[in-house]
Amino acid sequence: MRWSPAPPPSAAGHRPMPPISGPCAAEMGGGQTDKDGPDTIRAGNRPREGLAARFVHSLHRASWRTPFHALRLRGHQPLKLRAIPADPVPGDAAAGQAMLSGTIRHGGEEATIAGFTFAIDGRSPAFADHMQSFAWLPDLAAAGPRSKAATPAELLLRRWLAHEGGNVGPGWRPELCGQRILHWAAHAPLLLASGDPVHRSAMLNALARMARHLDGTADKAPAGLPRVAACAGLVTAALLIPGREPRLARGMAALDRALVAACWPDGGLIGRAPVDLVALVTLLARLGAVFEAADKPVTGELVPTLARAVPALLGVTMGDGALGSWQGGCPLPAERIAAVIEASGIRTRPLRRAREWGYQRLVAGPVVVVADCAPPPAAASATGSASTLAFEMSDGPRRLIVNCGGGRPVTMLDGGLAEALRTTAAHSTVTLDDTNSTAILPDGTLGRGVGEVELDRREDEGGSSLEASHDGYVRRYGLAHRRRLALSADGKALVGADIMTPAGRGPRHAAGFAVRFHLGPGVEASATADGQGALLRLPGGGAWQFRAKGGAAVTLDASLWVNGEGRTRPTTQIVVTGEAGASGATIDWSLRRVG
Repeated sequence: MRWSPAPPPSAAGHRPMPPISGPCAAEMGGGQTDKDGPDTIRAGNRPREGLAARFVHSLHRASWRTPFHALRLRGHQPLKLRAIPADPVPGDAAAGQAMLSGTIRHGGEEATIAGFTFAIDGRSPAFADHMQSFAWLPDLAAAGPRSKAATPAELLLRRWLAHEGGNVGPGWRPELCGQRILHWAAHAPLLLASGDPVHRSAMLNALARMARHLDGTADKAPAGLPRVAACAGLVTAALLIPGREPRLARGMAALDRALVAACWPDGGLIGRAPVDLVALVTLLARLGAVFEAADKPVTGELVPTLARAVPALLGVTMGDGALGSWQGGCPLPAERIAAVIEASGIRTRPLRRAREWGYQRLVAGPVVVVADCAPPPAAASATGSASTLAFEMSDGPRRLIVNCGGGRPVTMLDGGLAEALRTTAAHSTVTLDDTNSTAILPDGTLGRGVGEVELDRREDEGGSSLEASHDGYVRRYGLAHRRRLALSADGKALVGADIMTPAGRGPRHAAGFAVRFHLGPGVEASATADGQGALLRLPGGGAWQFRAKGGAAVTLDASLWVNGEGRTRPTTQIVVTGEAGASGATIDWSLRRVG
């Protein structure tokens, strides 16, 4: 199916992309099946970019500084844009208000506009990318009237043009150019409010130079979200810069290839990070608005990708509507998720069974359980986590069981803490001998560990259940971890079991195990007198009881949770400990609502 927009909107304003819903959206959503039964997901089927690919990217970046590349950037300077697209995704008004007061805030870092330059000044890469991509423009636009927001916007653009406009350096990475073109186009009235013809000419010339830069670099950007962003900028330039219309077909072909390489058939990104999927949906929604402004039909993979990505994104939200804490990301707030989905134009239900994306969703009444049932993203993501078979659980808007989370997309976490949050112990799952189920290497990438996950999911009148196992500990200990989760039809009980079973042909070693249940923010835990459970009181009322069987010790320990702003909050974790011998071990446990 391909969607083409209706007749162009009137001058009254932006018309959002029309919703896709019903059977057609379900058909396009992919990856979701009603069939019960076993399945196997292997890490070997997961794309990765190794050292060779990174070396090629480095050589390509070096070529930007050659006289030949400088010649490629020369050409006709446009006098105007063919259209000005509306930005369908609102910015952060609070961040914009801070900019109106003279302070740039992003990810816990701050800088004053008065003293800010685009030179490398020791700030984090995430903050530098935020500024270079001009992702702060939607925040300024949301903060107040154009008459006030235009002053800092134009000032920062002038500084960028002075420092970066003629220097093809780190700020010209293809993904940054792609995002910058999208933001400049949508917020051109803000950037050109002064009416200065020299400033206007400099900005349009820089836009044309970036477009020519992307002609030779977009499809060479790192695979995944960066390449999609670069190709989106290429397409935007073809739609909006006069004289580049013949390049639209080439740009769309590059975008289609980038989307196919970046996404699993069920809609998730290969890096498996929900925060990146939010960024993808945001990017494609903005690109859809460019097509609308240019009065061109949307073709290719854009709308089908959105139709698959939105249910996958909804599938990793919890009962409060915010994201779960997976693959180094923090739980972006519900308001932001809702705004992004609204801008996408997709109306659909959450994806419950995602094979490649890897997240299984169980729902009964107000209770939501999301489990990670796929191998980690390996080298596809430098911030991937060893979280296989972890789960999160919410009761209505209150989170009961969580993972600790991570620092993306914020930057304020200490580097050592950010790395610790990627470990298996920072997730609600099992560790053997206090080691990770998948190794985290010194360079930040993931190494050996989980190579295969076996999954069996069932639905019946009694509720929903899944049973999954991984081989991350087989090589070292000769033990596989198998987890069972069964959610009752009324949502009042989650019954689980963690089983260490002999596997593999190598030697088997006894190992201490710990089953961790990190508790949500504000959950008060009290250990039971027999040492086999805990009473969990939810903020605002209500209680659950945790019980474990099998003779293992149940203790309460300190933990932490990273909230949607990237700030850490002290919390508690339930830890069930024991020893798995050569014959393995079994721990049965349950969570039951008692109030």
